[in-house]
Amino acid sequence: MNVAVTVNGKTYQNEVEPRLLLVHYLRDVLGLTGTHVGCDTSQCGACTIIMNGAAVKSCTVLAVQADGSSLETIEGLAQGGELHPIQKGFWEEHGLQCGFCTPGMIMTSVDLLKNNPSPSEEEIRRGIEGNLCRCTGYQNIVKAIQYAAKEMAGSAS
Repeated sequence: MNVAVTVNGKTYQNEVEPRLLLVHYLRDVLGLTGTHVGCDTSQCGACTIIMNGAAVKSCTVLAVQADGSSLETIEGLAQGGELHPIQKGFWEEHGLQCGFCTPGMIMTSVDLLKNNPSPSEEEIRRGIEGNLCRCTGYQNIVKAIQYAAKEMAGSAS
């Protein structure tokens, strides 16, 4: 089947097998390997991307279901050599260790802060509960998201 998507502002058109998962389309067909394959069962969130403005686990979406969609991956966040505030927050607040969950955690955070620009700690923890991190204990991830929220609020004013 033919699939046409816009990923990080660039349009792609490819013929794919109907059963190809979106995460494998991004990684294997488009070469965007920042989206990680963790569990293939939607449990870990490592494959989270933004699809038509909302966070989705790309291991639960077929590439053909994304036809006509606008997608954003971790590769599309930094602009002009400048890290996105959430990426900067993860750097400044040591929100990662092994880094495997980080792309999905960051993309989930993009969606969280888009919908709630000033979340409480409880709202952040609830917002990222679909993403598993086996290294950090989450405290620095929460601090990274709080950092990003302050940075983004500062740039908006």
